[in-house]
Amino acid sequence: MMNVEAGAAKLRLGIRGLRAACAAVEREIAASTTPGAVLGVLHQDRDWYYAAGYANPKPMQGQSVSTREETLYDCASLTKVVVTLPLILQLIDDGVLILTTKVSDILPSFGLAGKEGITVGQLLTHTSGLQADMNLHAQGWSREQMWDAVLASPLAAKQNTEVIYSDLGYLTLGRIIEKVLGMPLDQAAKQRVFDPLNMRHATLTPDPEQTGYAATEYDETVQGHLCGIVHDEKARALGGICGHAGLFATAGDLLLYARMWLGQGTIPAAPHTEVTGHVSRILSQAAAGTAVRTHTGHIQGSNRGLGWVLKGDKMDASGDWMSPGCYGHTGFTGTSLWIDPEFDLAVVLLTNRVYGGRSTSVAQLRAQVHNALTGAVAK
Repeated sequence: MMNVEAGAAKLRLGIRGLRAACAAVEREIAASTTPGAVLGVLHQDRDWYYAAGYANPKPMQGQSVSTREETLYDCASLTKVVVTLPLILQLIDDGVLILTTKVSDILPSFGLAGKEGITVGQLLTHTSGLQADMNLHAQGWSREQMWDAVLASPLAAKQNTEVIYSDLGYLTLGRIIEKVLGMPLDQAAKQRVFDPLNMRHATLTPDPEQTGYAATEYDETVQGHLCGIVHDEKARALGGICGHAGLFATAGDLLLYARMWLGQGTIPAAPHTEVTGHVSRILSQAAAGTAVRTHTGHIQGSNRGLGWVLKGDKMDASGDWMSPGCYGHTGFTGTSLWIDPEFDLAVVLLTNRVYGGRSTSVAQLRAQVHNALTGAVAK
């Protein structure tokens, strides 16, 4: 394993735990769960990366491409918390929205089919009652027809009575951001999140002609594995610039984002330098704190913040050892970001587990990695 001893020293983590996390990654690659992976770890404001396997085992042209620290992964639903969530929270900080703003006040056509009372906050917490998904890509619709279908979709449940993890809700939030800011979502993300945090690789508009992307699933339309093309069918049909999926990023980009959350909304200074005077922010401390508190305590089996999955939720991937205050999110392609303020720890795990199809799972790998790394923290 490359430089694990040096990594443990840099991170101030126990060598046994860091070695165990890397070994878990290697086992899943050997088992063909994923062709490759990048692990990024942030502890006490120090970051370290471990890349293994292949980003693209069989490219259409050329030789196999190994993973590197800078490999760009299709982050899938991490888009919800890395793009859409901070932009909505910023608009609340700016006094433009509040959590109880009715979606139909901004997007009047959304108010059809009994949805006139749905709020921005309910979309963030997946308690709006919207259905989880919709087949938009196979209808032969234009982009505008697809958006009309999303906005006119009927409710699947009564508002605020259950958590239905809904792509449609975050598609709608993306639309709200564009309407309020008067700019496309990709531009808003770049100007208000990516550039201030120096997430220089992160994008909603990847160039498939460029190298450096991890390949995902085989697709008949391109006669090969998708590489630099968004995997999510809805996002692809809508041009890739969406509130629920479409982000491509490196592990380093995502750890920069995690540092902001560990700093309660601040823009991190250069590593290991003292910050004096005015501290620049992406989010207010109030917004960052409210987002990671439970908003679904009244719904059995759920524990959701604003966007974030909290400890004990049915989608919790934190493992056994992370603290009750941890939070994170996963992506369908095999990605995850988990943050634990109590241990001053953030973990990014990027895999392309859909490379061989959709039947493989990295759920166990996530738990093993999180356990090993949390266990490596010595207070």
